[in-house]
Amino acid sequence: MLRLSGELVVAVCRTLPWGLVGAAGGTGLLMAAMSRASGEAGEWLALPLLRAAILAFAVGLVFLLDDPARHTTATVPTPRPVRVALRVALVVPVAAAWWAVALLLVPRELRPPVADITLEAGAAFALAVAGAVAAVRCSDLARPGPRVAGGLLTSAVLALLFWPGRWALFVPVQDERWVAAHDRWVVVLVGAVLVGLLGVGEPLRRWSWAVVRGR
Repeated sequence: MLRLSGELVVAVCRTLPWGLVGAAGGTGLLMAAMSRASGEAGEWLALPLLRAAILAFAVGLVFLLDDPARHTTATVPTPRPVRVALRVALVVPVAAAWWAVALLLVPRELRPPVADITLEAGAAFALAVAGAVAAVRCSDLARPGPRVAGGLLTSAVLALLFWPGRWALFVPVQDERWVAAHDRWVVVLVGAVLVGLLGVGEPLRRWSWAVVRGR
């Protein structure tokens, strides 16, 4: 049993898109590091740069479930929820290490409240993974990552431009809405986790096709 588990971990690890995650993470770290070179503007640029870094890494995470052999592995005995959970578990330490480095790259005097901005990062990463899970659940695409990445970027831009001010998520540290905004980030995080958990089963389209053929 232990041997089979180890072989499964190695097999899943090899199929993870480490190159894309690494490229996204590197881009994010460069953005975070720019706060050190922003001079007098650093005080108001540090938070937007750190949020941009979070978005960059989240874009890398949407490729987590891309699997060119998806339709081949659909018949393996290991249930899909286990395979998805293993992929997420392998990436969590990497994401945690990346986030620690990103925070350290921002000068301490410019760093936003760590707990609050970590909540934003966690919610964004959970949204990215939930989007990938939903794409796999509702489509037959072997590589849904590019479409989910486009959706994530578009949603972020639309949220910045059109999100109602009374429900604001992206506010400056000095804004009186900071605490309320992070209450909403908790809701976003919980919602993303729920979507991920509910969507982790076998894809709907394959099931519906089986029903049609059965008729």
